[in-house]
Amino acid sequence: MIVRSRPSLLTLFFVLKGSIIQRTWPQLATVGMLSLIVVAAHRQAPQIIPGINPAPFTLIGIALSIFLSFRNNACYERWWEARKLWGQIIQAARDIARQTVVLDEEPGQTSPERRRILTAIIAFSQAVVGQLRQRADQPALPASPADRVLQEVAADIGTLLRQGRLAPVEALALNDSLNRLMQALVGCERLANTPLPFAYTLLLHRTAYLFCFLMPFGFADMLGWSTPLAAMLVAYTFFGLDTLGEELEEPFGLMPNNLPISTYATVIENQLRSAMGETDLPPMPLPRDYVLT
Repeated sequence: MIVRSRPSLLTLFFVLKGSIIQRTWPQLATVGMLSLIVVAAHRQAPQIIPGINPAPFTLIGIALSIFLSFRNNACYERWWEARKLWGQIIQAARDIARQTVVLDEEPGQTSPERRRILTAIIAFSQAVVGQLRQRADQPALPASPADRVLQEVAADIGTLLRQGRLAPVEALALNDSLNRLMQALVGCERLANTPLPFAYTLLLHRTAYLFCFLMPFGFADMLGWSTPLAAMLVAYTFFGLDTLGEELEEPFGLMPNNLPISTYATVIENQLRSAMGETDLPPMPLPRDYVLT
């Protein structure tokens, strides 16, 4: 995720990180070169490359803009839902740290049972990160490691309940926190394993490319040598929105605009280890080139 203060008006036009320009410049260069060729051919041989009425391009551009806005809204909803799910994981982890205080026999001394539960929650958050960022070329795991950790914690809670170390209401509260962790895990798995329909994305790609590649033919007669600049500006908007939608569609990846779930896991680790009285905590991740992962 991009972490930086808002640039000034002057530097705003020269910011590269997070601007999508690094991923769209080949398409922009292609549109610019094609525009130059079309304008030159129209000037040299107007009978072969005639001028085209730009009115249809205006209508198609409006329709394409609306289509892009719908897709980007859907992708942003996925990104924002992923952020809320990780907020739920952080909250539930804090609740478990507070609810397990009853296991400490003396203030300031963490019992082995509480330490085992909180250490397992730390392992859960790290397992969720590894599971969500598993590459497509890696073999699928037979079972969810994060789910297995929660099962072990639930078994520990049941043992403590039978031993009388936990009251029924205390065990119920802990199991409710585990249920919220499981709900967040299932929600993250749903987002990671269910992309937007491929036909939906394919239709948008084809329409955007066809529009940007045909646009110079409609503007060559009216704009002349200014056509490449106008075409590249429009292409930057359409290709940029398309590329940004691809990043937001997969919120758990490693692209600049994806969520920093590794940092979220480190936050959970620091908070739970601090709750156990530890002071030698891992350093918080810092943004590298304005990107926090």
